[in-house]
Amino acid sequence: MNIANVAQREVLLFDLDGTLVDSATDLHRAMDMSLNALQLPTVTEAQVRVWVGKGTALFCQSTLQHLTGKVDPAQQQQQLLETFLKIYNADPCVETQPFDGILEFLEWGLAQKKTMICVTNKPELPARAIVDHLGMAHYFADVIGGDRFEERKPHPRQLLHCVEQYAQSKDQVLMIGDSSNDVEAARRAGIDCVVVSYGYNHGENILDCQPQQVVDNLCELIG
Repeated sequence: MNIANVAQREVLLFDLDGTLVDSATDLHRAMDMSLNALQLPTVTEAQVRVWVGKGTALFCQSTLQHLTGKVDPAQQQQQLLETFLKIYNADPCVETQPFDGILEFLEWGLAQKKTMICVTNKPELPARAIVDHLGMAHYFADVIGGDRFEERKPHPRQLLHCVEQYAQSKDQVLMIGDSSNDVEAARRAGIDCVVVSYGYNHGENILDCQPQQVVDNLCELIG
């Protein structure tokens, strides 16, 4: 069933990590540097791919839980979080690349005069740095980071802001993401959501959150 119906939509909202770009290698690099700085053992990229997708705080918590076998004190989690953000934000786009089909889909959106907005829980500074570095900034009317409002996905605040600013009605808007945070935020905002099968969802099967539609490549939506 084609819930997406992208030809009829005016506003397309995109998650960033795991949807538009594969950033796991850079996240792994920054995490290993952070763990080294704190004199902790390092982790593998494969492990990082399982732990990302639900925000940086949970990523740090999962990493420490794996290394110590328990939920660590808030102080240690905060120390890792601050160290990681400092290292990652300084250089967020060394090996990060768009997933297959992304640039083609964004080109289609631009040609069709769609309003496209990146809506991510990642802080706005590194999010914009990635979009700029990859030459993707001209596709987006805005890049909304997780630190712009007090609430982030799965809270619908960012999505409702986009509806208010860019759409006449909710049925003109489509959310495209890769995690249960995206599905839940769209559900709570009252807008349709499509998810990609290849993204990050904290190691959970994306089908478990009952998305409306799943695609392997965004170009399937315009094929």
